[in-house]
Amino acid sequence: MQNPLSHSEFRDLANSQLPREYFGPQTQYQVLVIDLAETEEAYSTWLQELPCPVIGIGDGELAVACDIVLDDKTKLSKILTNINHAPLAAMALVQHLRATQSLGLTDTLTAESFAYGTLQTGPEFKTWLAGYEKQDLVTSKNAPIELNIANNILSITLNRPETHNAIGVEVRDALCEALDLALTDTSISKVHLKASGRVFSTGGTIEEFGEVSDPATAHWVRSLRLPAWWLARLQDKLDIHVNGAAIGAGVEIAAFAKRVTASKDAWFQLPELKYGLIPGAGGTASLPSRIGRQRTAYMALSMDKIRANTALDWGLIDAIID
Repeated sequence: MQNPLSHSEFRDLANSQLPREYFGPQTQYQVLVIDLAETEEAYSTWLQELPCPVIGIGDGELAVACDIVLDDKTKLSKILTNINHAPLAAMALVQHLRATQSLGLTDTLTAESFAYGTLQTGPEFKTWLAGYEKQDLVTSKNAPIELNIANNILSITLNRPETHNAIGVEVRDALCEALDLALTDTSISKVHLKASGRVFSTGGTIEEFGEVSDPATAHWVRSLRLPAWWLARLQDKLDIHVNGAAIGAGVEIAAFAKRVTASKDAWFQLPELKYGLIPGAGGTASLPSRIGRQRTAYMALSMDKIRANTALDWGLIDAIID
């Protein structure tokens, strides 16, 4: 495991004028780990311009400039292993999160789509795709979603429990249509979204990964048919309840809501790094607005399961409902 640089070691490195070619994927500094004790804020700009993830341990003036801040080294080994598995995706993730801190939700969604599309043509995703033994899609007789309107409230229920409410093309398009109704019908004052079965959503349908012919067309499709576009505009009306797991697109969608509740057994995870990708369903816009850039990066680079109590403490959810 890489040992954190001490303050003096970090200062020497920062002052060495080492070329940028020494930082980033397949370099000496694929990730930079710093002991934050006694660090100086003067190095913040240099740190945030590095083309690699920056992890701070402990507390110090440079904490704000790091991509992730850990209390201690307990989780460090796992995060480093994940970054080493997909250093290009890890780099793209932290650069994107840094760059979009000052952007609004819709501009961040556009930037996310650019980054996601770039990684879809990259070697890490292609390596995963080449090794994936493709399975047949699970078919269902259920409608993708159920709708109900009463007292000016639109209730939407993800209705594919046999697929754990995975967000495939059918579910995605049906959800977009429902959200479009909520956006255009001015009589609708609230939108409630939940899911049937034991799981809120396991995210994007893995069987459909890699099906779009090219990244430019994929970006066009995301620009037209990404539920996040509607969710970002419906935030103030949106109430989402998470039961069980919310993985990938599941947690990315949930985080857009003004109010998010969860069952006590709920958990949340961003697993995209293992595919050589970053969150692509709006999570780099929705999650930082709730839990900040650093915890979003932590979720994506650690791929940890975040349990309901931690999610409540972070502000990812607003209440736990039995």
